[in-house]
Parts: sequence; C-alpha cells; structure tokens
Amino acid sequence: MHVEEGAVSLTVPEQKEGKAGGVFFNPVQELNRDLTIATLRAYRKREPRAETYLDGMTASGVRGVRAAADGWEVTCCDVDEDALSLCQRNLEKNAVTADVRHRDVNALLHDEYFDVVDIDPFGTPIPFIDAAFRGTRNLLCVTATDTAPLCGAHFESGVRSYSAVPRNTEYHAEMGVRILLSALIRTGARYDIAPRPLLTHATKHYVRTYLELDRGAQKADAMLEEIGYIHHCQHCLTRTTERGLIANPPSECGHCGHHVQTAGPVWLGRTCEPAFVEAVSEQVTDEFGTKPRAERLLESLSAEYDQPTHYDQHRLFKRWTLPANSMDEFLVALDDAGYTVSRTHYGGTTFKTDASVAEIKAVVDETVEAVEKKETNR
Repeated sequence: MHVEEGAVSLTVPEQKEGKAGGVFFNPVQELNRDLTIATLRAYRKREPRAETYLDGMTASGVRGVRAAADGWEVTCCDVDEDALSLCQRNLEKNAVTADVRHRDVNALLHDEYFDVVDIDPFGTPIPFIDAAFRGTRNLLCVTATDTAPLCGAHFESGVRSYSAVPRNTEYHAEMGVRILLSALIRTGARYDIAPRPLLTHATKHYVRTYLELDRGAQKADAMLEEIGYIHHCQHCLTRTTERGLIANPPSECGHCGHHVQTAGPVWLGRTCEPAFVEAVSEQVTDEFGTKPRAERLLESLSAEYDQPTHYDQHRLFKRWTLPANSMDEFLVALDDAGYTVSRTHYGGTTFKTDASVAEIKAVVDETVEAVEKKETNR
C-alpha cells in the first residue's frame, strides 16, 4: 500500500489484522518518526557538524528516506534482502539517495562511525547498544518496544535484558523509562562515554530516548552518580529514592511499616533537557501527520517536574476511598499548599510533586473539610 508520511511518499507492506506481510512497517510509530525528524532538525542546529545518519534496522526504509529528504547523509542497514530492495525503491520514489547496506548493524557499527545512529528494533535494543556506543559520534536514538519487561510485568525477562530489577507499580511507564536509561548509561560508562538524555518519552507500547554522547572517564563517573534505587511501598504507595550502585533498602516503610519493594539500578536524573525539548517543538511543522499530538507531548515534557516517579490521582483517591475531584482543582490545592507540582506525559491523571504521600493526603483532607464546611454553611 502507499502511504504519505511527513514530506515523503512510501510503498509499504499492507497491514493485515495488525500484522505486516513481508517487510515490517508499523503505522502506529508515525509519532515516533515525526518526533525523530523534529529532533534531528533541532540537533543539527545544536551541532552543525552532524551530517551522517544511520538507520540501523531500515526495513521499509521509512526512517532513512525521511532523514534523507530532510538533508541528512543517510546509511540504511538491514540483514533482510527484501527489506533493502523495498528501501531502495522508496528512496528512488522520493528522488533521494542513501548508502544501502546488506549487513548486520552490530558488525557495521564496529567498522564505521556515524554522527547520529538510530536503533529501532523489535523488542529490546540491548543486543545492539555496545556496538552503537562504539559507532556513534554525537547522538544515539533508541527505541525499546519490550515495555512489559521494562516495567516489571515480565519480571525475569526484565532482569535478564537490563541487568536490573524492575517493579510493576502504578508509575510503570516511568519505571520502564528509568530502567532503560540506567542500562544505556551503565553500558556507555564501560567505554568512558557519558550519554546525556536530551529527550525521552513513553508512548503506548514503547519508550524512545535521544542521548547526546560526551566522552571521558570523569564525565562517565558523574553520570553514574545519578544511578540508584527506588524503594516502593505497595501498601500506602510511599516511595523513596537512594543514589548509588549498592542498594541499602529500608527494612520497612517509614510511613506505614509494611514491606518495601526495591527497584533498580534505575536512572534518577533528568530524562529530558527542557531547553532542547522546546527546540524540538519549534521544528514540528505542518507536514507532520501527528503534529497536534507531538506538540501536546513536547509541551508536557518541557513542563514536567524533574522528580523520579509520579503519582496517579485516581489510584491515590481509590486507596483512600475518596471520590476524586477535578485534576485542575487537585493540582491547584497542592500548589497553594506550597508544594511543587506538575502534570506528566504518562497519563491524564498523573502528576509529579515534591510532596510525600502523607503530605498529599493532608492537603486532600483539608480540601474535603473545606468543601464540607462550605456545604454546611449554605
């Protein structure tokens, strides 16, 4: 079938019952690809010397064709000859060129360098990350679609893939983000590389991150200082964090005395650079089919409070057997009480704050009391 995406026209396998016939193409990833082009544009302004882009698992060639149409010197790599044939036809269809390689991307990245490398596999990206750090000069773009292992729903698989202990919590999407970033940053450190997250988001079934690579043992060490653990109480939803590569979990929850689960090592630092997110937003143009969604996502990311883990208002109120008030009123009450608070991109009822669960509950109780008093005085 023929699809229009961004500024290009493509021939891709027809989708049948959610499965591609032949070469893989995922239409659901259009937002991911639109944001990739916007990010590449913003990064080119940040680092004008960046010129070369590797589409590591090119399949239909959609990423490579779009990058070539946007002015990048592109290499498209795949082990599937049918994929490369389709990729070449799509390049010709759009009158753009790329170096098309029939090769395993790991082998290619051990032989050559690229300014920007895009790793977008089916499932976990971990088997490709060592080679990616070896072959990337500036910007490493990574997608992980194995959200169940990342978030702790498939526990053993998450432990095997990411050398970390994930936990299935109400902030499961953020758990996936921080487990993935931890694994990437720890891998980079082995090569004295300090990968700094410029933009990271969890959208439906995948996590996507863009890492700017800096080099030097001291810089890598500084990144490792942002690695640590989350101690989570499933009973009252209290959570605390601890920096360091050695976990020292509390014997019980300091709020309710129940057992605490520990997740990690996770990344506890920033998942986005707000100024860069705003720069990416400026590059979202009318040709993007997902423009409204992309703009909303980037706006949310740029305003998101820098705090590990988030809360879900409905989950908290259900735990307290209280009816949830409007999200806006709830956030205003926390802000009026002197706490820092923001919405998150993880869901419509999710928020970040520096208030503890006990402090949130105290604000809610005060709000409920004030409403009841007002009703009584009518």
